[in-house]
Amino acid sequence: MYFDDVTVGDELPPLVKGPIKQIQLTRYAGASGDFNPIHQDDEFANAAGMGGVFAHGMLSMGFVAQAVTDWSGAGTVRKISVRFAALVRLKDVVTCKGRVLGKSSRNGEGACELEIWAENQRGEHVVIGKATVVLPPRT
Repeated sequence: MYFDDVTVGDELPPLVKGPIKQIQLTRYAGASGDFNPIHQDDEFANAAGMGGVFAHGMLSMGFVAQAVTDWSGAGTVRKISVRFAALVRLKDVVTCKGRVLGKSSRNGEGACELEIWAENQRGEHVVIGKATVVLPPRT
C-alpha cells in the first residue's frame, strides 16, 4: 500500500470474525493472561449482572487492529484508540470496517487518519475508534 494510492473516503475491506466460540475466549485468556471468570463462567457472569459470558474487549480491539494492518501492511500503524460500545457475546459474528478520513504528508511520510469500527450481526457497533497509519510514497 502506498500513500499516493489512498483517497479520502476509501473504505477498508471488511474483516469478518466469528461466530465467537468459548474455546476462542479460553485461548485468548491464555495468551493475554486475563482469566477473569466473566469471560469463562456463565454463572459467574450472570451473577455479576453481565447477562452471561462475553468476549474480552481487547480481543475485539485486536480484530479491528487486524483489519487496519491487513489494509495498510505490517509496521504502518502509529496510533489506535478505541472505545468499547457494546459487549461481544458468544455466537456473535463481528465485522470490522474502516474508512480514510484524512491524509497529510510531512518529512517524507504520508499519514492517513482512519475511522475504524466493528459491528455485530445485528448492526450494533461494538468497537468505535480511530487509527493513524504511515505509508511510504510510491516514488
